[in-house]
Amino acid sequence: MSQARLASCLPLPLDQKVLVNVIEKAKDWALMHGVGMRDRKNFTKDSIQIAPFVLLPSPFPRTEFTKAVELQPVLNELMHKVAHDDDFLEHTLQNALQVDEFTANLYDIWVKVRNEGIAQPISLGMLRSDIMLESRCPHTENQCAKHTPYCSWKQVEINCIASGFGHLGPVSREIQSYILRQLGHGDMIKNMPENRALSGLCSGITDAYDLFGVPTAIVLFVVEEVSYNICDQRFHEFEISETRPEIQIYRKTLNEIYEETELNDKKQLVLDGRPVAVVYYRSGYEPAQYPSNREWEARLRVERSTAIKCPSISYQLAGTKKVQQALAAPGALERFVRGAASARVRDIFTGLYALDFDDSGERAVDMAIADAERFVLKPQREGGGNNVYGAEVRDALLRMRHSRERAAYILMERILPPLVQGYVVRPGAPVPPPVVDLVSELGIFGVIIGTKDKIYSNKQVGHMLRTKLADANEGGVAAGLGALDSPYLLDM
Repeated sequence: MSQARLASCLPLPLDQKVLVNVIEKAKDWALMHGVGMRDRKNFTKDSIQIAPFVLLPSPFPRTEFTKAVELQPVLNELMHKVAHDDDFLEHTLQNALQVDEFTANLYDIWVKVRNEGIAQPISLGMLRSDIMLESRCPHTENQCAKHTPYCSWKQVEINCIASGFGHLGPVSREIQSYILRQLGHGDMIKNMPENRALSGLCSGITDAYDLFGVPTAIVLFVVEEVSYNICDQRFHEFEISETRPEIQIYRKTLNEIYEETELNDKKQLVLDGRPVAVVYYRSGYEPAQYPSNREWEARLRVERSTAIKCPSISYQLAGTKKVQQALAAPGALERFVRGAASARVRDIFTGLYALDFDDSGERAVDMAIADAERFVLKPQREGGGNNVYGAEVRDALLRMRHSRERAAYILMERILPPLVQGYVVRPGAPVPPPVVDLVSELGIFGVIIGTKDKIYSNKQVGHMLRTKLADANEGGVAAGLGALDSPYLLDM
């Protein structure tokens, strides 16, 4: 069936004079409230430009939003248990390790640290579960009590490392609230859910810091050589600085960690003479961020230490696409989630298929080659821009059909979310922008802290909405493909 369509929260198009005026105001508001990123083409540390944003909040069914919020603690605990199940990770990743050097390097560190003895049993998970509404309802009108073309949302993935937009998610609601007030529709703001993602995520870091229990300790953010998404990162630091001014935060690249840190006789990671309590990765999720052995040595040193990692190596391995696919296999999920909760989680899975060299792998390859538009080909990567779509799925599988390289990917059924019309405001783009068709992806943030045997904290802490042009495959805002947005809840 064709994609469903939802109506914009306000009738479009807006009057051109009104539109130009409100965009001018909104751009200034954005720059003055941290809705920004550094310019990739003309990079300088001395300035930021507006981050792309959708002018009006995008409609989202209230019942589906509530379901996602309520399910997040279950997903938190699922990932926590997976990360602490050595046998499951070993079995699940074996085929991918033979063909994916990056995942194999992470795995080797995990094995080495386990053999030595894990110095810090506490893990901090700051997760983001990305979901999309499915506009292809499997029911007929007679079967579905309240028939809509998107019966429920489906999970795209769970991000376990560098789960961004803890600041840009909440501030998206603020800028769109400002815009609605300027348009004379402030009464509509009540339909935009409160979003405390920034304070919730930062409380995860400070709670972990308190569990570490050393008053002189510091927090270490692991960052890229060049940080374009600087506002989203820095506002985490500003929030902690304001709520817990005694906590000192350092920003270091993996190379700087290699050069400037050491392990003392207590296995503490020491920087500038002070132990590190929490290591929060905003980098380290893709091969390009490990250009030499020095970065891998730095990662091993951190993992060997008593610092609480966000994420630990096992958490990062638990977030791979291969694990996502394996959990969807019959009986696998029930290893970690019991009773009614397992049915609730399984209901959000879309079709996920391994591409191993066995009968089921061959069937998956044949299925995707025959109908490539139905599927997405996903490698074991985070950060966006890595997936293969449409006709390129067929080309890639024909090329890899007899190569072990294909085991480094999973096949996922493509989700077709409903369309909505809107305006996207981009830096340097002509004003007024045209009305365009958009689709959205909702991210629900969760924080979990615990050991293999004890969970200290488990909560849902906020959300973000990322929206892109309906005909675009990838939707990363930092990469310039998507735009900041927030949900406008509808009773349907």
